[in-house]
Amino acid sequence: MKTTIDIPDSVMEEVMRFTGASTKREAVVSAVEEFNRRHRLKELAERLHGACPDFMDRNALDRMREGKNWGEER
Repeated sequence: MKTTIDIPDSVMEEVMRFTGASTKREAVVSAVEEFNRRHRLKELAERLHGACPDFMDRNALDRMREGKNWGEER
């Protein structure tokens, strides 16, 4: 899709530096792809949150590190 947009030079220079892109098009495509990837991962994490009741939570991990059974309550 061909689109004309006005991106401030400083923003474009920064995105080209961060992405390692050699062209403006490559930089914009890379930045948009990364934006989309992060949002897909966020949606996946929200959908799966709580879906694995036997999965260790932070408190259970801390108890395991302390040498306690991770199924025990404190």
